[in-house]
Amino acid sequence: MRVYVGCCGFPVSRKKYFTLFNAVELQDTFYNPPDTQKLGRLRDEAPEGFKFSMKAWQAITHPPNMRTWRRSKVTIPKELWGRYGYLRTTEENIEAWGRVDDGVKALGAEVVVIQLPPSFRYSEDNLRNMKEFFRRIKPSSYLVGVEVRGDWRHHPEELRELIDSFPHLIHVTDPFRWEPTVLKSTAYFRLHGIGGKEVNYRYRYSDEDLVRLKDYVCGLKGRVNKAYVLFNNIYMKDDALRFKALIEGGC
Repeated sequence: MRVYVGCCGFPVSRKKYFTLFNAVELQDTFYNPPDTQKLGRLRDEAPEGFKFSMKAWQAITHPPNMRTWRRSKVTIPKELWGRYGYLRTTEENIEAWGRVDDGVKALGAEVVVIQLPPSFRYSEDNLRNMKEFFRRIKPSSYLVGVEVRGDWRHHPEELRELIDSFPHLIHVTDPFRWEPTVLKSTAYFRLHGIGGKEVNYRYRYSDEDLVRLKDYVCGLKGRVNKAYVLFNNIYMKDDALRFKALIEGGC
């Protein structure tokens, strides 16, 4: 099993980052449509063997009336707000996914993360939207990681059935909060801090926390081929470096 450790975003210069870690999850691609030229240049900057993943553009997951759009350079006309977000299978959402697909290919990413907001609660309608959306998109050279929040953890069977239905889907979780309902050849973990309702970005992981994380990840040996461990807290650089040192000591 190969373990890739890094951060959600670049907490230091890219040149420095590439000397410290072997993976990164891009965040800019969530707020604005992926820029294929910029992503291609970034891919060329990285050393051989470095792994990229990226967040999917929020147009497919977050309706434009949500706060996350305040950081976007794109303005969606109000009359079209109901056509975006929540994995709706509208023409607008499918077109937005096409831009994500172009970005993933330009970057050479192995995983694109679809992060759904807590307001996307479990319901039969939302589950149906997800199934139809994932039928419509056809990723060829990468995996799609689904990160759901809120009350989805109370519906593991429905989520397991969804993930199992599509070979390209994997379940993205924070293992301190929720283990994946399904494990496939690639496992993908995003560390948002311990405590808080959904996230606690100000949390600094203790040595004991990181040993627990190492034990969990090492316990996947023989069950997965790759494991991404990406920190998404204020202290992500230091915490990721400490965890990297632990995992490099072997399982």
